[in-house]
Amino acid sequence: MGTAILIRTFEEDESKNEAGNEKPRNAGATQKLDVKIVNAVRVSPARETFGGLYALSNLDQTFPYVIEIVFTFEGEGRGRRPAAIETIRESLAKALVEFYPFAGRLVVGSDGRMAVRCTGEGVPFVEATSEDDIAALGDVSTINPAMLRKLVKHSDGAPTILEVPLLTVQVTTFKCGGIVVGIVMNHVLVDGKALTDFIACWNDLARAKPPSVLPFLDRSVLCPRQPPHVDLPHREYAPRDQLPGLVVDPQTKPLVYRSFCFKPHALIQLKKAARITTQNGSSVVPTTFEVISALAWISRTKALGIGPHETTKLLTAVDGRPKFDPPLPSSYFGNGIAWSCAECSAGELTCNPFSFAVRTVHEALASVTESYIKSAIDHIELNKVLVDCGGNACCISKWSRLPFYKMDFGFGRPLQVAPVRVPDNVILVASRSWESDDLVVSLGLTRDAMDVFSKLIQHELTLKSKF
Repeated sequence: MGTAILIRTFEEDESKNEAGNEKPRNAGATQKLDVKIVNAVRVSPARETFGGLYALSNLDQTFPYVIEIVFTFEGEGRGRRPAAIETIRESLAKALVEFYPFAGRLVVGSDGRMAVRCTGEGVPFVEATSEDDIAALGDVSTINPAMLRKLVKHSDGAPTILEVPLLTVQVTTFKCGGIVVGIVMNHVLVDGKALTDFIACWNDLARAKPPSVLPFLDRSVLCPRQPPHVDLPHREYAPRDQLPGLVVDPQTKPLVYRSFCFKPHALIQLKKAARITTQNGSSVVPTTFEVISALAWISRTKALGIGPHETTKLLTAVDGRPKFDPPLPSSYFGNGIAWSCAECSAGELTCNPFSFAVRTVHEALASVTESYIKSAIDHIELNKVLVDCGGNACCISKWSRLPFYKMDFGFGRPLQVAPVRVPDNVILVASRSWESDDLVVSLGLTRDAMDVFSKLIQHELTLKSKF
């Protein structure tokens, strides 16, 4: 089982991993990547768009985080770089005509709710170059913020989420002709599905094709009921003790980032070990995501030393668009996600068989229905709350089904797509590459907790391989 999972570490002093002391998967990467910014502008919509206040839904108000992503492309050779950058920039301006809220700025009203003032001022767009070959990046599916954050226009130093642009783009060209498109999105405006819709439209315009996706911009479809009424408990939220937008990133301690590459064989063994019996007595084979979620939840709870009588929670981002009857428009532009909440005491989680954690996750996911989402919207309306990603709780999000690898600006699909870093108390599950069935689980913890987490997850996988 030692080769079924590969643990990859990036921190200030790169350590050996616990999966057989193999060379890191990112062995070709350099921490000293040389990136030079050569131009920085704002790209505004190609023509005049709506100017005014664009209301955000209740689901947009609860997750004030920033997501940073890189897309790596082989490119078309060094001589074509200026043309490629021009194509990306001009098509971005055209895409912003349809997705115009990206070109505005986030504001907060006297009622404490965030909204977008559609100013048309545009999206920060950075052109950068590197004299390195793109191979210097190695395998970017391993979280390596020290290197990868050179490839995005981040907003470090922003005092609140309100000062973080709704979207930024950086295009970095490499000596070999390779290209990296780095995107930073303000999660208050959109979720991953809405972002991929935008990029798909942008790609179509870059290839002189009519847009295959146009945004559904009316967020009133997720407005609270009148009068609001909460039908169900919503432990996925925690009371907010301040106005929205006053926290960009809650982390207070330096984090160590590690990525865990799950091979298909390891996932098959985990699923065999975790067959669950539902409340009606039927036997269910859990999904890949459910077993990964359960394993990460158990290992994190143990690594943090959460007391056996303390409550621990795992919150999962669930796309709510198909949960409605009839479904919301697939191209709904905004945060269409609801959060399931798997909850129990740390003692129950860590002392019961693995199937207990898997069943708890499974049942929490199954509980996210149209009624659950409407109740959550009303709960947010009546209470000032944020998604509970603090203390003994953590969030997990699945990127592996988002169509990132279908993106094409005209010079081929990306070689790899990966997060640049992971927010505190968030776990990301992503595909390793376009051609691979491997899944990469990435997170950040303090150094001591991460060392324990790594050993625990490897030990659990070794045990499961015996089934």
